[in-house]
Amino acid sequence: MDYPKYLPMGDRAFLVRFGDEISEELSRKVRALTLLVERERIPGVEELVPTYRSLMICYNPLKIDPEDLERALKTLVSEIGDVKLPEPKVIEVPTVYGGRYGPDLEFVAKYHGLRPEEVIELHANRNYLVYMLGFTPGFTFLGGLDERLHTPRLSTPRKKVPAGSVGIGGKQTGVYAVSSPGGWRLIGRTYLKIYDPDRDPPILVKAGDYMRFIPCSEEEFLANWKGELDFASPVEE
Repeated sequence: MDYPKYLPMGDRAFLVRFGDEISEELSRKVRALTLLVERERIPGVEELVPTYRSLMICYNPLKIDPEDLERALKTLVSEIGDVKLPEPKVIEVPTVYGGRYGPDLEFVAKYHGLRPEEVIELHANRNYLVYMLGFTPGFTFLGGLDERLHTPRLSTPRKKVPAGSVGIGGKQTGVYAVSSPGGWRLIGRTYLKIYDPDRDPPILVKAGDYMRFIPCSEEEFLANWKGELDFASPVEE
């Protein structure tokens, strides 16, 4: 199948799809095109939504014709190989693992025939690429999880996953930046605020950055946690 593909998404959005897999190469293409469209300031373009393999361009059809937009995008795609992306940040994420902060750590360990300490060792102290943000404000979809930790999601999502929870879903890991329902296996929790609506910018990371989980003690977690402390709802499997 030939890529990229240029796909209309209704009458107010256009999708440029670079492939069908999760890879750093496709992520780079998505981020490069995002940067080029931002720089070009195409009249009528209102919002950009980067994902694993695609960039969705939302536009006002009263200000730009879709055929003109497609031509402009094809020109920019031809230039992505020359784009120098910004130097990525590496965000350290202090994380307390297991117990009431990571209620699924024991399950993940048992599922893979590991000890909980081995799960922590495999998960922590490595750089994870931020492929995209989504689902809820600031939720990070991270690539680079050790294959020995790939774990299926819950068959029935929890009704409540507290902000700061660190989870594993399939071959991905990530952080719930706000409290929400969720189906990933929770192995720990961070006091770092990934999303803060009163901060500028409100989200601490962006696609192309890296996150690195650093084990911390419960004492450190509690000393740095701000606000009321709540916990995940029980699993209903």
